[in-house]
Amino acid sequence: MCALCGVLSSEHWAEEGGRRGRVFRARLLARVLDSFGLDLGAWGQGYVLRDRKGQSVVVDTLPSVWVEAEKLAGRKLDPLDPKLLANLSA
Repeated sequence: MCALCGVLSSEHWAEEGGRRGRVFRARLLARVLDSFGLDLGAWGQGYVLRDRKGQSVVVDTLPSVWVEAEKLAGRKLDPLDPKLLANLSA
């Protein structure tokens, strides 16, 4: 999907499905982010991203989750990290 979708629609193409879809995506992403010491939950029209130190940030869209996750973790997060892949396959 090109950047033009942001101009034509206020909702990101991956955000379809309403509240139920947002909860499903949050649970799925929480499994991924757990390997990096983070948690994600659905909240209102967006998401709440938390670390294990008590810090949290409200994230409006899926594309900004990974950016904010790296900020909260204080490092680059590798989606192909061997520990992450092992946790997901267990």
